[in-house]
Amino acid sequence: MAYEQILYTVANRVGTITLNRPDKLNAWTATMEREVRSAVEEAETDDGVRVMVLTGAGRGFCAGADISLLGAVAQQGVTEHVKERALGGTGAEAKGQVREDFRKKYSYFLATKKPVIAAINGPVVGLGLVIALYCDLRFASDAAQFSTVFARRGLIAEYGMAWMLPRIVGHSNALDLLFSGRTVNAAEALRMRLANRVFPHETFLDQVYEYARELASKVSPRSLAVIKQQVYEAMFQSLGEAFEASEREMLASLDSLDFKEGVAHYIEKRSPAFVGK
Repeated sequence: MAYEQILYTVANRVGTITLNRPDKLNAWTATMEREVRSAVEEAETDDGVRVMVLTGAGRGFCAGADISLLGAVAQQGVTEHVKERALGGTGAEAKGQVREDFRKKYSYFLATKKPVIAAINGPVVGLGLVIALYCDLRFASDAAQFSTVFARRGLIAEYGMAWMLPRIVGHSNALDLLFSGRTVNAAEALRMRLANRVFPHETFLDQVYEYARELASKVSPRSLAVIKQQVYEAMFQSLGEAFEASEREMLASLDSLDFKEGVAHYIEKRSPAFVGK
């Protein structure tokens, strides 16, 4: 389908969603929100896509909510339209047994069966950082900058960030970032685990796609889907519950085509040909 504020492309089994308002540092709008969700759903249902990459056009990833929209709210107050925009609308529709927590606005990324990599090419601020947190991995250019910024705008930790951020960077680092609203560079983001990896800006996307293509070609898509679900469900489980779930999933995997192929390609010393079943 045609998009106005994003680009969506597929190559080498990697679907790329590019926020495409470079003149506004890809500031987030209602249109962009709808289009990103649509592209994620398109990639999720496409057997030709095994990994998603979310990035920004130009020199930034996402500068947060469009400031013109925030300015209108500051002048007009919290209207019914503002309430609907801020609170209404879940993510992807429930399919099967999808936890309610993963059907909220933006948290639907966690319910997708395919890995989502945030390729953070520049500034990622406010709502942009919220969205990056809901991606499975965050790879950053050494030119990237990170800020929660909310407290500096009279706002709070939005859209579940108070739950998600401490689980990624730890309690004290999360409070530091949220209290201060300060900007951290890529090196500091890496130290506090906000970024998984940092690459030189000149080769940044090449290295992101090298990793994405390796997942798409060398790893079982069935395993990726199950492991992703295990990890996020475990956030709500006891050790015993996670252990029992892993036993059930292990038995199911031993009966899968991808397990048979995983053993066969290793014995035969050839590249795998996983089918995702």
